[in-house]
Amino acid sequence: MSDFREYLQEQLKDPEFMAEWEALQPEFAVVRAMIEARKKNGLTQKQLAERTGIAQADISKLENGNANPSLRTLQRLAAGMGMKIKVEFIPDRMQ
Repeated sequence: MSDFREYLQEQLKDPEFMAEWEALQPEFAVVRAMIEARKKNGLTQKQLAERTGIAQADISKLENGNANPSLRTLQRLAAGMGMKIKVEFIPDRMQ
């Protein structure tokens, strides 16, 4: 993993790469939050699928960043874990 981190740090020195990386951060945050919530609730993807009616393969795609969930899907996932989602608008530090 340190090889990847070193590679990433090197790539982040490129302003174009950095801009793309920063643009993807909200998506990464959603994926991290989904995975952390599922694990915190001690659920497998299969168990979450059974609770939500969302196919396990689709949950896997979401967690791997290969699909963009709708707000409705996020609400279904949260409900399946006994949770709610919170969406927040915050000031852009670049402004």
